[in-house]
Amino acid sequence: MSTLSTLPSGLASSAVARADAAAVPSAAVPFVAADVAVAEHASHTEHTERIAPSAVAARLVPYGFARAGQILVAHQHADGLEVWISERTSDAALAEVARNFGALSVVRLPADELALAINQAYARQDGSAAQVVGEVEGEVDLSRLMQEIPEVEDLLESEDDAPIIRMINALLTQAAREQASDIHIEPFENASVVRFRVDGTLRDVVRPKKALHGALISRIKIMAQLDIAEKRLPQDGRITLRVGGRPVDVRVSTLPTGHGERAVLRLLEKDASRLNLAALGMAADTLVKFDKLIGRPHGIVLVTGPTGSGKTTTLYASMSRLETTTSNIMTVEDPIEYDLSGIGQTQVNERIGMTFARALRSILRQDPDIIMIGEIRDLETAQIAVQASLTGHLVLATLHTNDAASAVTRLADMGVEPYLLASSLLGILAQRLVRQLCPACKEERVEDDGEAQRAEGAEAQSRTQWHPVGCERCGQSGYAGRRGVYELLLMDDDIRPLVHRNAADAEIFAAARAQGMRTLREDANRWLETGRTSLEEVLRVTGGE
Repeated sequence: MSTLSTLPSGLASSAVARADAAAVPSAAVPFVAADVAVAEHASHTEHTERIAPSAVAARLVPYGFARAGQILVAHQHADGLEVWISERTSDAALAEVARNFGALSVVRLPADELALAINQAYARQDGSAAQVVGEVEGEVDLSRLMQEIPEVEDLLESEDDAPIIRMINALLTQAAREQASDIHIEPFENASVVRFRVDGTLRDVVRPKKALHGALISRIKIMAQLDIAEKRLPQDGRITLRVGGRPVDVRVSTLPTGHGERAVLRLLEKDASRLNLAALGMAADTLVKFDKLIGRPHGIVLVTGPTGSGKTTTLYASMSRLETTTSNIMTVEDPIEYDLSGIGQTQVNERIGMTFARALRSILRQDPDIIMIGEIRDLETAQIAVQASLTGHLVLATLHTNDAASAVTRLADMGVEPYLLASSLLGILAQRLVRQLCPACKEERVEDDGEAQRAEGAEAQSRTQWHPVGCERCGQSGYAGRRGVYELLLMDDDIRPLVHRNAADAEIFAAARAQGMRTLREDANRWLETGRTSLEEVLRVTGGE
């Protein structure tokens, strides 16, 4: 019997039925060695120039079979299939595909390139949340939908699970594919709404029937190991899973409302390979100054901004620039968003008394050189951070303030003595994230006088600006991706006396400007001048600065 046809839930047969049968030879054609033409490629360049694999062709075999057998059906041609294999591909897997589909043209790739191509091809499949919702809403017996969690290692393998399970998996897969940071599942009087937060803004994804909402929330609770019977109190949990080979940590929060429980799922990808300050958008001159700050032996460096402005990511990227082999770097976080090699990371757990302050006191007994604090929330944490900096440690921390100058006032309001701040603070980095225009659909036009005047403080401001339009590639938003804008305040001999005497924000800001500090608005203008973002986006993010 065919291995493909005996995989769980008959995935192979359903995938074949959906494919374009006219382009594929008869599945009854037996495997003949002469049918396989092996194309050897000697250079890496030839691999990368090859046409990207087709998601439709990949669906001819299940993801689990493709991953286990190290074989990818990359393209369909009139005279057969083009399959990609590696040195790890078994003869049995190749023979099985040939037995089912006939003539094959084989291309050999390095194993790591093939694994990446497999994940990308299956992640692009049309298992959208909206499509799955349409299938689910046709179900009559809702009680049948609540099943035990299947033993599936990767969400891409779960195509034929029960409808509610498939819908949740489709939501998570689509959110990861679109690089959404959060999934909101919200109940209203007549419907349930699912929204993704992509590039900092929410957008509707699908509206399931209200009758499905309870089952969706219950399924999420089961995955997060929460109490499904408790609907009156908020609950928090986590789900660890893999999507297309990428580890994703999902933080789950449920909250009772007037029309039922709502759930917010925060997606945290555990891949730290993208943590680079230059790639995040920091200007070259700011990066040089910031590197000097984090290279100091002791003191406090603060990163400030509102929730969702990328503060923690900046700190992670900063630590990735530090020498971990000769320094003991430790963190206390809530939650741990990325796994960093060579760094000791501690998770806060308020329910068992593991607070920021308690974790910090314990970390100081672990002989650290550099300490990262996920957030300074209270006086006790702030005081420990100051004392640690004064006893020879470099402390990196985040704080919620609107600009760099107001961070000093915020700590003083918490109760930290101004003279201690003047002695310990090295610098304060305020930041925001601006959305980048979609390169596929952005539009250039000449501004009128009124619009040009809105770009306050622009250096060499052009009358020609780029604007968002919206296309399928960017989800009709007109934007794709975000980059940082920064305001770096360095403590010097002019600013320290102001901090010591608890001067107002305005005085500290004026002294920093005299020092040469660029404001957030001025830093954002470099993205305007290069056509990477729009004036509307800059004004939205920097507000009434």
